[in-house]
Amino acid sequence: MTTLFELNNLTLGYDLHPAVHHLSLQVQGGDLLAIIGPNGAGKSTLLKALVGQISPLSGSIDWCGFDRERIAYLPQLSQVDRSFPVTVKEMVSLGAWTQTGPFGRVRSRHRRKVQDAIVQLGLEGFEQRLIGTLSGGQMQRVLFARLLVQEADLILLDEPFTGIDSRTTADLLALIHAWHRHGRTVLAVLHDFEQVRQHFPRCLLLSRQAIAMGDTESVMTPLNLQRARQMNEAFDEQAEFCAHH
Repeated sequence: MTTLFELNNLTLGYDLHPAVHHLSLQVQGGDLLAIIGPNGAGKSTLLKALVGQISPLSGSIDWCGFDRERIAYLPQLSQVDRSFPVTVKEMVSLGAWTQTGPFGRVRSRHRRKVQDAIVQLGLEGFEQRLIGTLSGGQMQRVLFARLLVQEADLILLDEPFTGIDSRTTADLLALIHAWHRHGRTVLAVLHDFEQVRQHFPRCLLLSRQAIAMGDTESVMTPLNLQRARQMNEAFDEQAEFCAHH
């Protein structure tokens, strides 16, 4: 396996207040990696840095020759503006932008890809529905359909199953496993420890700095989880560990 990217003593934050300290690690191509840790541990901040939304305060991200155009990013569902009058089909079609450009023509092969994604995510009959009328689970299916069309090599998912019904969660997990089988690299911020143990072979435990990274069982030990909690509480006395045990 080749190294996809490398973090070198990376410190991230907002308004010069660090959220992630001195992070050094490598992610390999084809990894299926869960990112876990307490609330406020810097998990979402790390994804935003990888996608270029925030710049490092210090340290660096080395992409090892990887084309950053090949990244797909799914923010938390609560951050998606659903008031914009766009249909399901239009939203899924946005995944083709990386191939057509924002003002390029959507060709017949792109239209086929969009329809295939709509069918695969169980959204047939919803094509003309406005996204503002959808349930949380339906909206997340739309966003995953857009990712399918995008065909990225690195997929970053921020809490993809929060507030989603169990059937949708199962369908989306099946899609993530399919991506993994096809050699895609998937990083997902998750809270449900059982889900992580069952579906993600590798894991990064973050609490403003890396507590442990490696195969999931060796990372998710009671000692490591306790250390993550204690380190986070040292920063914030009100912090609670957000996890389903």
